[in-house]
Amino acid sequence: MKHARTPASLNMNSFLRLRTSALLRIVAVASAGIGLSACEQNTYVPPPPPKVDVAAPVQRNVTRFIDATGNTAAVKSVDLVARVQGFLQSIDYQDGTGVKQGQTLFTIEPETYRLKLEQAQAAEAGAQASLKQAEADYKRQVDLVQRQAVSQATLDTSTANRDNAQANLQQAQANTQIAKVNYGYTTVSAPFDGVVTAHLVSVGELVGVSSPTQLASIVALNPIWVNFNVNERDVLRVREEARRRGMTVDQLRQLPIEVALQTDTGFPHKGHLDYVSPTLNQSTGTISVRGILDNPDRVLLPGFFVRVRVPFQQEENALLVPDVALGADQAGRYLLVVNGENVVEQRKVTTGQLEGGLRVIETGLKPDDKVVVGGLLRAIPGQKVDPQTKKIESDTAAK
Repeated sequence: MKHARTPASLNMNSFLRLRTSALLRIVAVASAGIGLSACEQNTYVPPPPPKVDVAAPVQRNVTRFIDATGNTAAVKSVDLVARVQGFLQSIDYQDGTGVKQGQTLFTIEPETYRLKLEQAQAAEAGAQASLKQAEADYKRQVDLVQRQAVSQATLDTSTANRDNAQANLQQAQANTQIAKVNYGYTTVSAPFDGVVTAHLVSVGELVGVSSPTQLASIVALNPIWVNFNVNERDVLRVREEARRRGMTVDQLRQLPIEVALQTDTGFPHKGHLDYVSPTLNQSTGTISVRGILDNPDRVLLPGFFVRVRVPFQQEENALLVPDVALGADQAGRYLLVVNGENVVEQRKVTTGQLEGGLRVIETGLKPDDKVVVGGLLRAIPGQKVDPQTKKIESDTAAK
């Protein structure tokens, strides 16, 4: 027997069918969203390689130098001393001023020594008179002996008197010279052109009592020496270059030198080599070298610490890169170079001197290499980069 459907049951069935259909659509949409999200997470796009600035090394002619540090020294430096005893009568210069050769600097009680000189001169005059009388008596005795008027013994006595008078005159002359020298020592003069230091004694002070008393010092400032040391490797390089150029030892000693103070830009002071030690110091492995420079304005003073360089070789087509492009590790200096596949390589190099912000590369670099000069922190050895070609200037700085 069939049961008749009531309106209430019909409404319930319709509601259930609608609810089931809605749930299926929600599930389908959710599944589609999950699948789309999964597709997006599995897709990876790598970042582009970092951009770096690269440039070929600069090629130009350079002058090779030997760099060293040294100290200036006076060509002449003398202590002025009192060589005779007496009271200091006057100081005839201003402390620290320049003086000329022969200029009087100190005067030491000259009166006593002038009187001693006059005394010695008087004794010399008396000795000359005695000798003149002895010479006359000798000539008379010779004439008398020839005429047999006196004995030979008388002539011998006259001869001895003459010789004794002559010896006395020589002694008197020597005493006069000693007195003249001592009298000259009462005036202390400048032995050469230079600058005199502050006086060490005062007027009225007794000097030269038991030993020479130092009064001051005089120093010559023009020209001036520069002393420095050159290591064995540089010495061998210079000798090899000298042999190549056929230079003699005298010509080698005339090589120019350039000197700079700590505050100088460049090397404004010019001179030439003056002395090279003939032996190598085994304890330091260096040779002592000395240069000489004109110093008319007294810019250089003895004892200054200076930088020195000696040009010894001209090199054509040397390779130079910005100094800031160089790195350093335990193995030494290196450059970052981009190869043909745009991969960064670390290249070990040997460096030379600095030329206006550019460093000379001795070995390890070729003219067509692409050196990283900008973006150094983004250039990692073994990784690709996007090289941007630049031109090196003297004041190039890595970014």
